[in-house]
Amino acid sequence: MAGGASDDDDDGITGINVTPLVDIMLVLLIIFMVTASYIVKPSIEVDLPKAASGGDTLDTTLSIVLARDGTLFLNGEQSSRDAIAARCKEVSVKDPKAQAIIAADNQALHGQVVSLIDLIRVNGVLKFAINIKPMNED
Repeated sequence: MAGGASDDDDDGITGINVTPLVDIMLVLLIIFMVTASYIVKPSIEVDLPKAASGGDTLDTTLSIVLARDGTLFLNGEQSSRDAIAARCKEVSVKDPKAQAIIAADNQALHGQVVSLIDLIRVNGVLKFAINIKPMNED
């Protein structure tokens, strides 16, 4: 018979070797684990004061951190008073309802916090919030 199928080809695939699939999945898992550590943004360690009357805040435009040693951070990057003032002016022109979140270390001087509040208000950002840690958190 010309062109006919033989009876020997009817068996089909009787088993699948899953070893290459497992190898590929393990390689992908390792790649995801390694890249996940680069995706996470480094945080600035600040010991926030506690308060019982704190609430959640809305989305903010500026995030200002005052570290224990007086170092300032603007949106996660080390900054200076002049750079914060310039950014406040820029943001207040674009959005008059802009808000700044100030996270000051528990050991930061009160005068530095007041000076920072004054700096952002003089430069156009009139709404601000003080970041705290709720009393029930340790």
